[in-house]
Amino acid sequence: MTTTKIKTIFKEGAPFRLFFASLLLSGLGYGIYKGILDNYLAEIVAMTEFDRGVTEFFRELPGLMLVFILAAFYTFSAEKLYKIGAVIMLAGMGLISVVPAGRVLVTLSIFVYSLGEHIQLGMKNTLTLEYAKERKGGTALGYQSAIYQAGTLFGFLVIMVCFNRLIAGSPFRAFFLVSTALFALSLFVSLKISGKSELNRNSSRFYFKKKFRKYYMLEIFYGARKQVFFTFGPYVLILFYGADAARISLLFAISAISCYFLAPLVGRIIDSLGYKAVMIADTLILVVVCFFYGFAHHIFPKDIAYTVCCANYVLDSIISLASIASNVYVQDISDSTDEMQKTISTGVSVNHMITIFIALFGGLIWQKLGIETLFVLSAILGLCNSAYAATIKVPPARQGGRGNEGLEGQD
Repeated sequence: MTTTKIKTIFKEGAPFRLFFASLLLSGLGYGIYKGILDNYLAEIVAMTEFDRGVTEFFRELPGLMLVFILAAFYTFSAEKLYKIGAVIMLAGMGLISVVPAGRVLVTLSIFVYSLGEHIQLGMKNTLTLEYAKERKGGTALGYQSAIYQAGTLFGFLVIMVCFNRLIAGSPFRAFFLVSTALFALSLFVSLKISGKSELNRNSSRFYFKKKFRKYYMLEIFYGARKQVFFTFGPYVLILFYGADAARISLLFAISAISCYFLAPLVGRIIDSLGYKAVMIADTLILVVVCFFYGFAHHIFPKDIAYTVCCANYVLDSIISLASIASNVYVQDISDSTDEMQKTISTGVSVNHMITIFIALFGGLIWQKLGIETLFVLSAILGLCNSAYAATIKVPPARQGGRGNEGLEGQD
């Protein structure tokens, strides 16, 4: 994007360049960290399926705590909280780099990192919108997302190209140290950000209203099914098929690139067919994805089954883009922008409430009953999501696409 174009999006004098530089560095650090984390937990820490679920429980816990953290620090500006998040992320990544490879200490380190990550997550949109010119908020948010995703993607590519090639032996700790250095640079840049942007107080409050009950239920179903793939999808490829860190990072990179290019298409499909049709269709496709992920090794030779699972992991990432349809649904039935923002913020918290328990019990189900049962349950959750979405009554005056016609259900 050219300098001239940027000036049409952001306010004069706003420190958005420093902000985006810190995001780029932290995205690169995250890509390196995420690209090797699952293999580190499986190969070095020797975590079982259940152990991985426990670790994910604690990784997701800060998302549930965020509403209370923001309430406790309500006098802090968005810039200050963003910097605090950067400090905590650096501390967590530093711990991961140096603590012995024991389950308790590694899980504690991941929790510390995730706490900082979730604090920053709550501030990114606030700062972006604060720095954007009037009526340029959506474009600014898109630019913010592209910057961070570019850093993350490059981090995946670093692992894909360099892992097991440039460093002999077990290179996990060396790459964690590189990630720590990148988060240190990100913190250094973020400390130069000036200003005292006001927080969106709606993000620190729960907001429940009867007319949004279906949205909250959809978030529960989506959070549950999402967590199965996010936590256990890569772990299946590592423990069951022996995928190394380079292959996992390649898979993450392919998923990221696919989502980057297909996200606009998914948005257009939602506008064309309507959010209800998309919410029903995306989880029906999920049933097919779950079937092959859980049963491919019964149908195909192991090497082919591995390829099939990788393809289905990418497909799951793509259909997950359709989750924005629920946000369009909220926008459609909200009486104001303020109500929409509060409802979506509450939906994020509801989502986290279910994901922490799915992470915990999903590992136990895999360990005791097998991956087939785990992904059958994920498929059932998908069918429940489709059935529940089918009961949504689309306001006739607001139908945005032909796909909504004739799909109205009853409350």
